[in-house]
Amino acid sequence: MTEREKGRRRLVLAGIPVSEGIAMGQAYRYDNRELEVRRERFGAGEEEEKLEALRRALCRAGEELAGLAEAPGPDGREQGDIFRAQMGILEDEGLLLPMEALVREERLEPEAAVEKVFGEAAGRLAGAEDPLVAARSADIRDVEKRLIRICQGREERTLSGLEKGVILVAKDLLPSDTAALDRTHVQGIITQAGGSSSHSAILARSFGIPAVAGVAAALERIPHGALVALDAEKGEVIVEPLEEEIGIYRRRQGALSERRRREERYLARPGATRDGAAVGMGINVSSCQWDVPNDYYDFVGLLRTELLYMENSAPPSEEEQFQAYRRALLRAGGKSVTLRTLDIGGDKTLPYMPLPKEENPFLGSRGLRLCLERPELFLTQLRAALRASAYGHMELLFPMVGSMEDIRLAKSYVREAMGQLDRRRLSYDAHIRLGIMVEVPSMALAADLAAAEVDFAGIGTNDLTQYVCAADRTNPKAAAYYQSYSPAMLRLLEGVFAAFGEQNRPVCVCGEMAGSPRGAVLLTGLGARRLSMSPGCLAGVKAALAKVTLEEAKALAARCRQLRTQGEILEYLGM
Repeated sequence: MTEREKGRRRLVLAGIPVSEGIAMGQAYRYDNRELEVRRERFGAGEEEEKLEALRRALCRAGEELAGLAEAPGPDGREQGDIFRAQMGILEDEGLLLPMEALVREERLEPEAAVEKVFGEAAGRLAGAEDPLVAARSADIRDVEKRLIRICQGREERTLSGLEKGVILVAKDLLPSDTAALDRTHVQGIITQAGGSSSHSAILARSFGIPAVAGVAAALERIPHGALVALDAEKGEVIVEPLEEEIGIYRRRQGALSERRRREERYLARPGATRDGAAVGMGINVSSCQWDVPNDYYDFVGLLRTELLYMENSAPPSEEEQFQAYRRALLRAGGKSVTLRTLDIGGDKTLPYMPLPKEENPFLGSRGLRLCLERPELFLTQLRAALRASAYGHMELLFPMVGSMEDIRLAKSYVREAMGQLDRRRLSYDAHIRLGIMVEVPSMALAADLAAAEVDFAGIGTNDLTQYVCAADRTNPKAAAYYQSYSPAMLRLLEGVFAAFGEQNRPVCVCGEMAGSPRGAVLLTGLGARRLSMSPGCLAGVKAALAKVTLEEAKALAARCRQLRTQGEILEYLGM
């Protein structure tokens, strides 16, 4: 045992990997404690003065956010989107009017009014089971902290001046914290809270910083200055690792860096197996703008539209949606964009759209079901998308389709929206292609019937897995039952590919399986010829496909189909 090992206590902690990589460095504890807020009431007659102070704080916060939105970074688009969305929060009358009322009528200090109104709004969103909705809570908290600090006349504290080679340890990191990181000095990030869909995780991935979230009591258990080895592939954190462990981590770092260098050579190449069988490469995006070179992908396989609805205090208008979808088509430069219609409901809520409480929200009113219950909401989005289709190659994809009746009713609404645009003499693609998400087992089992009704399909392996396995994918207690590589899933997937293939209808897999290198090879062997994934997965998937022939992929899939458990399948795949 070395002298260092004698004087330190080794500790192994577990968390959730949110940004891939291996890192080692000295722990830097960032304890961003909440600001103390004055909650006493001010004297009568000071109302206008206090209201003016609140307005100045709002104005100053807007200036700071505008500066952050324009700040350079490796993914300025993603960072800019986040802070422009926060600027929108400052203009939300659903927050501004209650704050002004608290100052004027109850004579609360501006900082206390901010704390009350923003805290309640963030709390409502944080309770959502859907991680994308819950992530909006972080934005509101971020703006709340900024306003309180400005009201108190304090300077902003950032993470821009860190020492070289640190592992940042924090309770949580708000978007502005992460954006201010001196990325040349931060080797890794550990947070007690957060998840893979949080803004801090998204930015950590875009910066290429390994990150692990959900590490219980990290601030209390990791001493400042301690040597930390961070495995953001397994979600493991070792405090004061042994010398042999340090050697292992260094070798793994080198191997990972070398692997990434090799994979990056495939980015500009078409997706294909070693013997030239083409596999279309698509990207999944949540914003109508993205920062991925067009040479790297063949199409946008999934344009999620939920964030456009989350960024406002009211549903976006037809014109707002039209402009956003049009920007997406122009950004794609002639490549097809598959727009998924609004996938809200059940566990995914919007503050301005009250929904009845459901005992089983994943089995209730969500996705297409909700849109069919709210025709004007649905028709507004359809009109906007159809208008945008005149500017590029757009396809429409309906989520949470459970029956043939759903398909036919959705198509009738598209025809109705077209008629409304005809009466307004507005242009659109009259032959726009319509597809369904295959994520409900009833549609997977009736894939031959569905293929006769639609032009294409997208397979959402995340939701399909939870419905096939009866395992809520947001419930940690059900994690062992959530099996994307189970024999049942492989049989269903193979059946969908075959049924749509027989009718010459394309199928695109756009769930997590498509972004896994070994998963992509398996899917190709089962019959997939179009895969769509997070942009960061493109290099690894292209490289994995280029190393096998189509016959080898088919043989691998055939062997996996003979195995009886997910464990056996994963072991055979080397996962």
